[in-house]
Amino acid sequence: MSTDHTAESWDHDLDDLFITIGHCFRRVEPRRRMRDYVRGLLAPVARKNSWQLAEQAGHATPDGLQHFLSRARWDADDVRDELHNYVAQQLGRPGGVLIVDDTGFLKKGITSAGVQRQYSGTAGRTENCQIGVFAAYASTAGRALVDRELYLPKSWTDDPERCRAAKVPEERQFATKGVLAQTLVLRALASPLPITWVTADAAYGQEHRFRRTLEKAGLGYVLAVPKSQFAAGCPRIDYLFAQAPHEAWVRRSCGQGAKGLRMYDWAAVRLPVVSEFDYEDGELVRERWALARRGEHKPEEVSYYLGCAPVGTAVDELVRVAGSRWAIEECFQAAKNECGLDQYEVRRYVGWYRHVTLSMLAHAFLAATTAQEREKGATPARKTRSSSSLWQKCGDSWQLTLPTAPANLRMR
Repeated sequence: MSTDHTAESWDHDLDDLFITIGHCFRRVEPRRRMRDYVRGLLAPVARKNSWQLAEQAGHATPDGLQHFLSRARWDADDVRDELHNYVAQQLGRPGGVLIVDDTGFLKKGITSAGVQRQYSGTAGRTENCQIGVFAAYASTAGRALVDRELYLPKSWTDDPERCRAAKVPEERQFATKGVLAQTLVLRALASPLPITWVTADAAYGQEHRFRRTLEKAGLGYVLAVPKSQFAAGCPRIDYLFAQAPHEAWVRRSCGQGAKGLRMYDWAAVRLPVVSEFDYEDGELVRERWALARRGEHKPEEVSYYLGCAPVGTAVDELVRVAGSRWAIEECFQAAKNECGLDQYEVRRYVGWYRHVTLSMLAHAFLAATTAQEREKGATPARKTRSSSSLWQKCGDSWQLTLPTAPANLRMR
C-alpha cells in the first residue's frame, strides 16, 4: 500500500514538473515526446539512447525521439532556465554553494560537436572525447546539476565548415573552460538560486579572472589551486604551508562521505587584504584566506585552496565549502548512471544541449524527490621569513603577518 502511494506521489510530482516546463514547447507533439524522453531517462532502461527510450515509451521506431532531439522547434536554454527555478524551489537554502567542474564524454569518430583527442578527467588520460563544463548547486537539502556548456576546442572554432556540419551556431566562438565557467556563474546569479559560495577545482581556481568575477559579484569562494600558486603579497602556497607550525594543523570534517564524515587535517591562514578590492566605503568587507588539507595516512599529499569570505567567517565554514566540491562528482556519477547523461548518440551541437539538459532535469527531479523523502523521515622554497614571523596565532585561527597588499598589486 505504501509502495503504491509512493509511486502515485512520484508520478504526480513528475506530472507537475512537466506542466511547469510545458510552455518551453509550443506544440503538443514535442511536449509529449519530452514527457516520453524524460520518463525513459528515469526508467530502468539498460542504455538510454533513442532506440531503447522509444521502446520504453511504446514507440514503433526511434524516429520521433530523434526528430525531437535534432529538428523539433524548442530551445534547451528555456528548459535550463526552468531547471534553475525548479532547483531553487526544491533545494534552495541559505548558504548554498555553486560548484563548477567539467566532465568528459568518450566518443568515436570526428563528427560529434567538440570532439577531439584531449585530456579527460573522467578517464584520467587523453582520449577522443567531448568536454562539458557544468555547474551544480548544493545545499543542506541536496545537490543537482543546474547548467552546462559544451567546450569547443580551437580545432573546431577555426574550422567553419566543420562547425556548420555539426550545426554549431555561427556566433559561437572559441572560449576557454574558465570563460565558460564565468558564464555559468553569472547565469546562476541571475536566477532565483540562493548562492552564497562558489567552489571549483584547481583548473578554475588558478585563474585570476575567474576569482575576480566572483569577487565583483560579491560571492564568497574557496577554490582549489595548484601548489605553485602565488597569492597577494605571499610566497608560493606550498612554501607558505611548509612554514606552518605543527599546532596550525587541526583535524576537521569537510562533510559527509560514503563512509561517514570526511576527516582531514586542515591549516588555514588569513592573507593580507587587497585594499583595492576588499574595502567598500572605507570599511573592510572581505578577508582572504589560504587553506591546506592533508590526509592522516598520507600527510605528504597536500591540497591547497584560496578563499575569499565575508569578514568574520569561521574556518569551519571555509572547510565546509571546500568539501562541498565533491558534490558535483556525485552529481556526475548519478546523472550518468541513473539518467543517461553520457549515453546519448547525437552528434550535432543542438542535440547535445537538448539531451544533456533533459538528463539534468531528470537528475534534479530525483534529487528533489530524495530531499522530500528525507525531510519526511528526517531526525534531528624560495627563502622568505622564518615561520615564527610569518604565522601568528589570532583567536582560533592563524594570520599571516605581512603588510597589506598595495592597491595596484596584480594577483596572479
